Amino acid sequence: MSANETEKAASSTEGPQDGAVNGKPWMYKTRKIGPWTLPHFASPQVQLLLVSFVCFLCPGMYNSVNGLGGAGQLNKNLSDVSKSNTATYSTFAVVGFFAGSIANRIGLQLTFFFGGFGYFLYVASLLSYNHNANSGFLIFAGALLGVCAGLLWCAQGAVMMSYPNEHEKGKYISIFWVIFNLGGVIGGLIPLAQNMHSDAGRVNDGTYIAFMVLMVVGFFLAWLLADSKYIVRNDGTRVITMKNPTWKSELLGLKDTLLTDWYIITFFPMFLASNWFYGYHFNAVNGAYFSIRTRALNSILYWSMQMVGAFCFGLILDMKYLNRPARAKVIWFILFAVTMGVWGGGYAYQRTYTRESAPTVDKDWTDSGYVGPMFMYMFYGFYDAAFQTCAYWFMGSLTNNGRKLANFAGFYKGIQSAGSAGMWAMDFNGKPYMTMFASCWGLLGASLLIAAPVIFFRIKEHTDLEDDLKFSDETAADVTGLALADEQPPSPGKK
Repeated sequence: MSANETEKAASSTEGPQDGAVNGKPWMYKTRKIGPWTLPHFASPQVQLLLVSFVCFLCPGMYNSVNGLGGAGQLNKNLSDVSKSNTATYSTFAVVGFFAGSIANRIGLQLTFFFGGFGYFLYVASLLSYNHNANSGFLIFAGALLGVCAGLLWCAQGAVMMSYPNEHEKGKYISIFWVIFNLGGVIGGLIPLAQNMHSDAGRVNDGTYIAFMVLMVVGFFLAWLLADSKYIVRNDGTRVITMKNPTWKSELLGLKDTLLTDWYIITFFPMFLASNWFYGYHFNAVNGAYFSIRTRALNSILYWSMQMVGAFCFGLILDMKYLNRPARAKVIWFILFAVTMGVWGGGYAYQRTYTRESAPTVDKDWTDSGYVGPMFMYMFYGFYDAAFQTCAYWFMGSLTNNGRKLANFAGFYKGIQSAGSAGMWAMDFNGKPYMTMFASCWGLLGASLLIAAPVIFFRIKEHTDLEDDLKFSDETAADVTGLALADEQPPSPGKK
């Protein structure tokens, strides 16, 4: 039975199916407000919104801080901040690769809570650095943030890719990306408002304190999340997970994913490229070229364009008039064309200054010639969202299994973070800005070419339910209320 057939058959039922793991009754009650019916608490829609706002308040605010260049500190090329970012992405890379197994085992609430705390501690270390230049605390906080972020982003990716039905994955990815990047936009307003009339080279203490307060709200919000085993879609189907995960089962699942889904390795260069350019964007462009208040404005524009990019590509990803294999090919060609266009423009821009000449620039939004660099930075934000929403959609099109997608998300974030660490290392080692730029453009283009065979020939119209259940201790009856041909239907109320 195909995934499409089971989806249609299951659509005649509502709420949790017999034989499945049930949450509390209140989790499945819908509520009416005027003419609208709100989805039940354990629905993909509500849970995606909760995850989005956790990320809005934690990594979204962190992006605003980092987007200032040098994390808003006095020296725009501050080596301690770059070293801290290198520590972040180094531990992120190691933990992220195994994070799927950890998140599956300890559950979403603890994963997101611990993940959010790491962002809070990092900003606290920046506040401390403002007064005592304690590089040890800053680098330690960066390393711990990498551990926390590896867990948070792995769980987030699994939720975003496995909770929606196949025909809604593009919409869910774009909704998350819009809300998450709204955090970067609103977060960018804080340093802009507080430093509007400042000619200092760093943001003030109030900026960091405001970020810390918002992050506390974010990581406590994680306790409202429901575990994946309780999620029920509107058509009555469930997320494919492990009912009784153990450390052994999750580590074996990680090994099985690498062996049976070996083709995911062709996506590894895409994963590496997907955050490689952040160090270049934040330090070599925004941090090196603009004044502090203009950097804050640019940060707002950058994350705003991320929202635009996510919205535009979300519409393309769920196009109804093309089947999914055809859509995958069209999306690949569009993304490759955008890569050449945006980074081609970036090459012309990067030729106008070098690392050596950058300290003499400090361009302000009142200066002539600001508009061109501003639009270039905006298009970099648009491109980031386009590349990452497409990468998530490609992964989500290969399987619907939540456990396997957690491992995919772990691979993605782990390898992505290794790329980020590489770029931050290039920055604090003083590599020429043109070298940093060339590494970004070359890696992005090459990664799309390497992933093309899997995107063109492996993505099918529907993912077979039988294939997805091989990675779970659940049955078709558990996730759809229906039994496959070789399974006995469950007795009422029993598994």
